[in-house]
Order: sequence, then structure tokens, then C-alpha cells
Amino acid sequence: MSKVNPVLVVGAGPIGLVIACELLGQGVPVRIVDAERDHSAHSRATTIWPRPLELLRRIGVADRLVDSGHRIQGVAYYSDRRHLATAWLNRLEDTPYPFAVGLPQDRTEELLEQRLAELGGKVERGVRLETLDATGPCARAVLALPDGLTEEIEADWVVGADGAHSTVRKELGLGFEGSKLPINFAITDAELSGEIPADLVSYCYTAAGGLGLAPVSPGVHRIAVAVPPEMAGATPTRAFFQQVVSERAPGGVEVGELRFSTVFQVHVRSAPSFRRGRAFLAGDAAHLMSPAGGQGMNTGLLDAANLGWKLAGVLRGTLDEAILDSYDAERRPAVHTVTRSTSLQTRWGALTKPAQLALRDTAVRAAGRTGVLQRTLAPAIGQLTSGYRGPTARRASLGGPKAVPGDRLPLLLGAEPVRTGAPWTRITGRSYAVLLHPGRTRPADWRRTCAAIRTAVGDAAEVIEAPTHPAGPLTRALGRHPLAAVVRPDGHLHTTLTDLTPTTVLTALARARREPLPGAALT
Repeated sequence: MSKVNPVLVVGAGPIGLVIACELLGQGVPVRIVDAERDHSAHSRATTIWPRPLELLRRIGVADRLVDSGHRIQGVAYYSDRRHLATAWLNRLEDTPYPFAVGLPQDRTEELLEQRLAELGGKVERGVRLETLDATGPCARAVLALPDGLTEEIEADWVVGADGAHSTVRKELGLGFEGSKLPINFAITDAELSGEIPADLVSYCYTAAGGLGLAPVSPGVHRIAVAVPPEMAGATPTRAFFQQVVSERAPGGVEVGELRFSTVFQVHVRSAPSFRRGRAFLAGDAAHLMSPAGGQGMNTGLLDAANLGWKLAGVLRGTLDEAILDSYDAERRPAVHTVTRSTSLQTRWGALTKPAQLALRDTAVRAAGRTGVLQRTLAPAIGQLTSGYRGPTARRASLGGPKAVPGDRLPLLLGAEPVRTGAPWTRITGRSYAVLLHPGRTRPADWRRTCAAIRTAVGDAAEVIEAPTHPAGPLTRALGRHPLAAVVRPDGHLHTTLTDLTPTTVLTALARARREPLPGAALT
């Protein structure tokens, strides 16, 4: 029995790679294994939304993904080939990434694995988890090696990021509750030519069924078509996709050569807990959702970011182990919110009755004209509304913070060089930070207040003085009055303090590091 590393990550898809990079970036050794010897033959996920990009910046890979990918400016909705409305990502004002990135998953994995290597890590391919016992003071596992031998190991913690058929989940004895939706999707990646926008995801609804077109690269789109159950197991041809696109997409669109073609049934499932003993589940190992909206991998990336900083802090000795309880408490409700949304969108696109279609189209047009679509749907698509509010969280009085504990703050995360000219406030995300917010008008004694807090905190936390910007995103989030905000490494608000004394700030920091559950306000 050997103990190789504090953490064993099972699964080297995007989720496992991000968790490994999170840990290695903070000096925590990781062993990452994957049963497959090579990457997937074709791409599964193709779109990375704004919030995951923000979080991926913490591990130094977001801008590489942007440079390698294809920018998507919004999501357009059509009915019977007529435009209904568009939710514009490029009009979002409180994110440094007001766009999505179209990128094949294999390329995403390649860039993440490059970053892993830079941090000193390496994927052990062809290594399969056979058994796992996570009930003791250490997790005990048996690995099957490529040469036919087995290895018994111990690890402080195990992360199962090994997909929908997760061995980790099965070894933990956790179920995978849920159901199949009564709908199948035929998907392919193919070159498209014609009038379809190259920088928009397009959802095209008709009484015959739905069609989704998502840019993957210039000229290449992911095509997803709702198909009847009898097509299960089929390999749709180019002629099939051409016929559907001609019937449902706006304008004259030609489908080129297919990169691959398959049909799958939609499953909506979730483990009853994302943690058992010394092991955690993340990504598809923990939850499956409809591909409508392209949120599956993105939701898993948020799992990875949430778990990574907590696990790293515990292993570095800077956070109390009780904080690991908050992973399941925070992520499961957040996942269920996204799952409900994607399931609704799937059913919404499958409506066939004239009265239902008319009601849907009228609602979408009205939401587009009134700005509701832009104010509510565009941030939700970008996962910018994903947060961890406690059940009793309330907004402060008039003029106070709009954000409450658990909410995401509009910050630039990570230590990467700044490539935007906008005045984004930056935190490294290595530990909790103290953000000193001057409000709309900087108080006369502000410099002295900031200096006293900075001196008292010392090396215990990063102390950031936010710029005065009366109409900026931070002012909109934190209000017009001066305050100190204790911010989590993932950019979510832990608490706000109006008593700007060093003692109060130090007390808040100490409590943050030992906070077992999210959304708890200081008393």
C-alpha cells in the first residue's frame, strides 16, 4: 500500500484537469488518472460561457482558450425561420468576458493538459480505478495499470470526475437518480455556409421539432436536432442534417462534410450527495442535464472551481476542514437550478400544439422588446447568476450592497497579466481577500483607513483597494457607501463590513476560514 499524493483525481476530462490545476497551482500534489488511453475521438461540449471563463482565469488558462476559440456574441431565437429575439452576451457590463467561446472539447482538454504540465502535473492514461473505500481516515483505492498489474494506494482525498458511468460514484454506493426525457438528439459538427450568423448560437423552433446551431470555429457549427425515439442508435447522414437545416434554419444554409454523427437520449440525473467520506463527485459523475443551452460542461467547471480552492486550502492548512461540507451544500442547489432551466428549454423546443407555439413565441418577442430577455436570460446563459446565497440572505437597506453573501462579484480573478483596458478590480484568488470599497465618493480619511487595515492584515490575506467608479460594476454590486468586503477565492462575496476597523476585518477573516456553510452573515 503506497500513499503517493494527498489527492487522487479520477478522470482527465476538463473537470478533472481543472481540479488538478487548481490544486497544483497552490502547491498541493495531485495524482490524476484516466481509464482511456487517448482523448475522445470527437468533441462533446463546444461552448464555454462567461462565468467559467472568469474562473478558469484563476488557473492561468482562460485567455489561452479565448485566443484558441471562436467568440460568440449572443444567443438568437427563431420560430418557423422568423427571428424572435436575441440575448446579447456582448452587452453584459459586469464581466471581463462579455462573450462565450466556441471551442471543441478535445482542444479545451489539450490546453488544460498543457497548463497541467506547466504546473508539474501529468495525466496517467490507461489507469483504471477498480475499487475505492473512502470511509476511513484515508481513502484506499486499487488501480489497474496499463501493463496488467494493479497498485494499492492511499490518498487523503479522492475526486471522481470520471463521467456519467463514474466508477467512483458506484464504489461510494451513491445512486444516480433521475430519468430519461422523452426526446433524442442527433448531433454533428459540420461546415455551414449561408445566412446563418457565425457569431451567434441559434435556436430554431418549429412544430416539427427544434434545431440548435452553435459555432465551434469560423465556418463550423455544432448541429443538434431533436429526433423521434426510433432514431436511437442511428448514424444520421449529411442528407438528413441538410433536410432538417433547410426546413428549420433561417435563410439558405448549406451543410458541408460531417466531422462525426450520432444520436443520444437525454438523461437528467443527479447523485443524492456530491460527497461521501473522503471522496467527492464533480461534473457528469455528479449530475447529467439536457444539452439544451450547452450548460453541462460549464456547470462541471463551476463544480471544479468550487471544490478546488476549498480542498487546496484545507491541505495547505489555511482553511478548516469543515469548509469541505459546503461543496455539496452549495453545488447541488446550483446544479438543480441549471438542470431545471435546461430541461424547460428542451420541453419548450419540443412544443407542437399551435396554441403552445403561439404563446411561446409571443412571450419571447415580448421579453426581447421589453429588455427582460437581456436583463435576465443573458446573464443566466452566461452562468453569471450562479451563486451561493444562504436561505436567509437579504439585501441591505437602500443605497447598501445589492450583492448578498454568496453572490458572485464582478472581479478579475487570477494572476494572469491584465489584457483589458477596463478598470476591473483584480484578486489573485489564492485565498480570501479583503476588498476595500470607497463607494461613490471616496471619504476624506479613506487612505488612513486602508493603510490601517492593510497593516493589521499583513500577510494573512490579500488586501485590495477598489477604484472609485460611481457607475462601475463594483459600485452597482456593493452600493454607494464605503465598506469592506471579505471575498472568497472564487470571487463570491463572503460578507460585507461597514465597521472599517482593523479588529473587525481580522475577526471576519478568521471566521471566514472556519465557515462550514455558505451565506452566513457576521453577527
